[in-house]
Amino acid sequence: MAQTNNYQEEPCFVISIAARMVGVHAQTLRYYERVGLIWPSRTVGRQRLYSPSDIERLRRIKTFTEEMGMNLAGAEVALKLVERIDQLEHEVEMLSQDVSRLHSQLSGSLDSPESPGSFSRQGAYDGSKE
Repeated sequence: MAQTNNYQEEPCFVISIAARMVGVHAQTLRYYERVGLIWPSRTVGRQRLYSPSDIERLRRIKTFTEEMGMNLAGAEVALKLVERIDQLEHEVEMLSQDVSRLHSQLSGSLDSPESPGSFSRQGAYDGSKE
């Protein structure tokens, strides 16, 4: 999975290819960069390079503007909301894994034999030391 993420961030498409992939003119991509909707990587020679995640972002912008009728300001807000939802979903996933792990640990500790001076399954303290 880490390799997929690295690939997603790897800049590999020049502006003409990126524009063709998204279905817009290269000048549109330059405009999106100028207004701050996209931030392509640059080569030493200042050539723009777009990553697969950049292409995905551009496709979302196109969907918001052309299919949903949003202006660019609305598309920017929608992109921020989508990114925040993705972050929250990731946090929920991590917290769910933590809860499952803690539940397993708790179940395992309740199934193990009790040591002297410990709490019993019913929650009563057994203070005797045999």
